[in-house]
Amino acid sequence: MSFSDRPYEHASAWRGDAMRQSSEWIVRLEPKDNDVLHRAVCDARSAGLGIPGLRRSDVDLGPLGAKLQAVQQEILQGRGFVLLRGFDIDRYSLEDAALAYWCIGTYLGKGAAQNAQGDVLGHVTNLGADFQTDPRARGYQTRQSLPYHNDLMDIVGLLCVHPAPMGGISRIVSSTAIHNEVLKRRPDLLRVAYEDFVMDRRGEAPAGKGPHYAIPLFARTEGHLFVRYNRTYVESAQRFSDVPRLSDAQIELLDLIDRLCNDETMHLSMELARGDMQFISNHTTLHSRTHYEDGPDPSRRRLLLRLWLNTGFFKRFPAAYQDRLEDTVAWQKNPRPPIFDDSAARAELAH
Repeated sequence: MSFSDRPYEHASAWRGDAMRQSSEWIVRLEPKDNDVLHRAVCDARSAGLGIPGLRRSDVDLGPLGAKLQAVQQEILQGRGFVLLRGFDIDRYSLEDAALAYWCIGTYLGKGAAQNAQGDVLGHVTNLGADFQTDPRARGYQTRQSLPYHNDLMDIVGLLCVHPAPMGGISRIVSSTAIHNEVLKRRPDLLRVAYEDFVMDRRGEAPAGKGPHYAIPLFARTEGHLFVRYNRTYVESAQRFSDVPRLSDAQIELLDLIDRLCNDETMHLSMELARGDMQFISNHTTLHSRTHYEDGPDPSRRRLLLRLWLNTGFFKRFPAAYQDRLEDTVAWQKNPRPPIFDDSAARAELAH
């Protein structure tokens, strides 16, 4: 559906100042939940199942499953995010903590490859990269602050293994609320948001596709409002001579969206503690992170494990989004088991 001059009324249109007054977005794992989760991990190990082969049909989480189904509903049809707290991460090795996290993920969606290498479990940690100067680098491979953006797939999850001693604060904002606020302040610019912006594929173009693609920031279909926002990729696409230069109106819109995202009344900050799991909807929520510093112990370097989950809830996406979604289909052909030694990731980045 094309641009509408009416606000998009939805539970996901929250504001940060209101969310800070509530803890309803925090869901606790109780001791009994941790016990059933531990049994699921032990059963998976006994059966020789792991990541990415372990499927929803292989995992029985009993009553915890009902709690996770409610979490999924809140993410997809409600406010668009949940913080899962109380995971007993200290009882596990890193590999088994990842498997427990994957078990939870199977109740929220199907784990998907996150890049052209087929990684289904992303490692968000500092590899010494600089995404602002190296078009091959990704923000999750750096310690730099990340501008507000969203990822692909329905849900993105983060498991905090080690927080940073300083910085690395997670920030999220409702893209629905941003949409409505732009409509309120500058309806002329919101019209621009429904037109195409060119984004950089950052070296991950499948065979037969170009290095960039065109997509609107907002689009509607079948009653749902979708967002695709990553200013870094919009600006890096300007390096290609065949990409039209950003217009004054486009730049003004991007500036307005960034100001709104960084407005204290709009966004919600949360400091992820060890064992916390954050799950957010990519269709209604943008996320960012502040700059961080690691401590002197390399074994305690800030590390988050990332999941991309496809739920099947949305039967149809905006036609303009299909080109980019097709890229991810190619990534799924060879899903890669997790690599817990980040030296391999450093070697890939170096090449």
